[in-house]
Amino acid sequence: MRKYLLSIVMLGSMVCSSSLAYSQERKPEYIQAEKFTNEKLGKMLFSTMVDPHWFHKGSNFWFEYKTSEGKFWYVVNVGQKKKTLLFDRDKLASQLTEIVHDPFEARHLPISNLKLKEDDRTFTFEVVSSQYEEDKKDKKKKGKKVFYFSYDYATQKLTHLSDAKKEPKKLGWASVSPDGQSVVYAKDCNLYKMSIADYRKAQKNEKDSTIVEVQLTKDGMPEFGYGIPYSILNTDTLCNGKRRRAWGCWSPDSKHFVTIVSDDRKVKPLWVINSIAEPRPTLETYKYQMPGEMDAPEDHLYIFDMTNNTRKEIKVDAWKNQSLGLEYKPYEESQRDDEFIPAVWQGDNNRFYLTRSSRDLHRIDVCTYTVGQDSIVPIVKERMNTYQETRPIYVLGGGKEFIQWSERDGWAHLYMYDDKGNLKNRITEGPWHVEEVVKVDEAARTVYFTANGREKGENPYYEHLYKTGVNGGSIKPITDGNFFHKVSMSDDARFVVDNYSRVDTEPCAVLKDNNGNKLMTIQESDFSQLKAAGYRFPELFTVKAADGVTDLYGVMYKPYNFDSTKVYPIIDYVYPGPQVEAVYYPFTRMSVRTDRLAQAGFIVISVGQRGGHPSRSKWYHNYGYGNMRDYPLADHKAAVEQLAARHKFIDITKVGIHGHSGGGFMSTAAICQYPDFYKAAVSCAGNHDNRIYNRWWSETHHGVKETVTEKGDTTFVYKIATNPEIVKQLKGHLMLVHGDIDNNVHPANTIRVVNALIRAGKRFDMLFLPGQRHAFGDMDEYFYWRMVDYFSEHLKGQKETSVDIPKR
Repeated sequence: MRKYLLSIVMLGSMVCSSSLAYSQERKPEYIQAEKFTNEKLGKMLFSTMVDPHWFHKGSNFWFEYKTSEGKFWYVVNVGQKKKTLLFDRDKLASQLTEIVHDPFEARHLPISNLKLKEDDRTFTFEVVSSQYEEDKKDKKKKGKKVFYFSYDYATQKLTHLSDAKKEPKKLGWASVSPDGQSVVYAKDCNLYKMSIADYRKAQKNEKDSTIVEVQLTKDGMPEFGYGIPYSILNTDTLCNGKRRRAWGCWSPDSKHFVTIVSDDRKVKPLWVINSIAEPRPTLETYKYQMPGEMDAPEDHLYIFDMTNNTRKEIKVDAWKNQSLGLEYKPYEESQRDDEFIPAVWQGDNNRFYLTRSSRDLHRIDVCTYTVGQDSIVPIVKERMNTYQETRPIYVLGGGKEFIQWSERDGWAHLYMYDDKGNLKNRITEGPWHVEEVVKVDEAARTVYFTANGREKGENPYYEHLYKTGVNGGSIKPITDGNFFHKVSMSDDARFVVDNYSRVDTEPCAVLKDNNGNKLMTIQESDFSQLKAAGYRFPELFTVKAADGVTDLYGVMYKPYNFDSTKVYPIIDYVYPGPQVEAVYYPFTRMSVRTDRLAQAGFIVISVGQRGGHPSRSKWYHNYGYGNMRDYPLADHKAAVEQLAARHKFIDITKVGIHGHSGGGFMSTAAICQYPDFYKAAVSCAGNHDNRIYNRWWSETHHGVKETVTEKGDTTFVYKIATNPEIVKQLKGHLMLVHGDIDNNVHPANTIRVVNALIRAGKRFDMLFLPGQRHAFGDMDEYFYWRMVDYFSEHLKGQKETSVDIPKR
């Protein structure tokens, strides 16, 4: 027995010694990286932007902001240039404790769903109690109880509301008529309406049996019906009796409702299998059109006469597989609670505007429809030899004039038209990019818009707010400084909240008037805890593209314990675009792909490339058109080489590359096309074979050729280079990562690369994440450490031997 006990003691000593040895042998880089897990970061940095909730009248606003001292709620009196606390937090905590019977403290107030009523003084909010609500019938606990409150800002009076007096919830499925008398919605793929009185009943109880529903259609079906979410990833059967939002808009006089319905019946299905579903694996089926396929969605335009509940289909055909788009206005405060920005009837009571686009996007028409006519009428025709971007038009005078956004001269600019489609004047011009219209002050005939690339000596990606007359003329900047400006204008276009920052600065929010005069500083971000943990801002850089002419802009991330006397491997984090590049311009929280990866002992960069971003010239944006696989690769190799020549701390012999989605596609292509340059790649969720990716992205950015056969039939030809064709050139280390139920980039994209690698006799690594979609969900942290392991082993020669992933 004594000998047995001695053996246990010795074994215990060995285990303790082994654990101690592991803790002592842990890499310093891993210890550094563990300081900044997602969970820890969430406790170091809180709010970084002011999101103004404008009052219904006037120009005051309120906002919520969290710092290391907890959450605060403020009201800004614009006229007085003064910010005051909405609540006395200590007093409110005491009042809530007395009513709810849960203990509350000023820095931890659980206020949710805070809203301002139309009187601009009464706020309503909810507090969820930790106590359980008891069912009076069977005396069983039903769940946590919700308490409803109103708060008078002027008198600071708090009122506990009974359930009967609580603020009625806004139902997301309801499209309320402008006169406030009717509501349109979809159910079981058909269109319905109800009176506003019945809607009020539904707000209290959606299953109220006294609600009267008027069914407007009976021919809707799951693949050709009303209320179907517009998404290539839609898996909802829809025929379950639930009410849904119907995509469409009301006429200003509430007499008509117009909607677009997509006929998806011919679109082929795609599948993923959820292997970890309980109690048995499940098959998920969804519609998914691939490039070049002729079985495409077909848009239909319907108008409903709400005075007699009749429907009419409007003739819209011009091109095979065309698409239609109703217009919408720039964001207004009234849209805040909408699940998506609603379509708007842009026009008068009898006429509205819409757009029609060809499948290849070489042809885009601005059209109008007049109530009573049979067809839409094109009034402006945009034509280009590559795909075209679009923005909503903005109508003035009830549709007598409109502002059109166009890239027709190689740069994005604004143009003024009359309602017949006659060009009245250019509003903006020059070698810079207009992003979007923010507001139009019709009385002053002034348009406010965001743009970038206009200010000399600034990063061309930094957005600014400007104003000019709708008839053209001088352009006045409203924001200033070499920063990215994220703006919000009051509905009356008199004042602007300007959140400005860069990746290398702390964000700040200021209030300005519509002439650009600064009225006050609203809020500065609290970086105290993040900096105390050792955080350092990344560094900006500029290099030349492979052509030696084009400027490319990037960001370099270093370990926070960076030592300039050491030499580090470099990892290029990539995304090819062309809808966006991998580079962050305003301040952005730490990412597993960039600054968090750098903490494991790497120099990490992100840099743009010709063809990567729409916010420069049309030439820059379309550089990769027709060459989607290879166009960005030379620019990234050139960027890394230039940075290594500038900085002795970069080891040009140890270059890694990493990307997700399009970046997964690009990183695999890079290590295969430049096999002697890149030593390791981690490629995540890549669309490696764009022939089986979704039609929209692939055909739009690579191009599709529309042809007419001898019989007069229109066909679409799509041909693109793929990664499986070049993996035989692989020399370095490649890890492929994919979520097994990714219904955006189907796992077949990665499996096709795997098949080609095996048949080429190549060694590689693969990580499949069970039950994960495109973004890796709750396995993102696990993925991070596996990526760190991979680059550490193959760029630094440091193999991780522990089975356990570091804890969050």
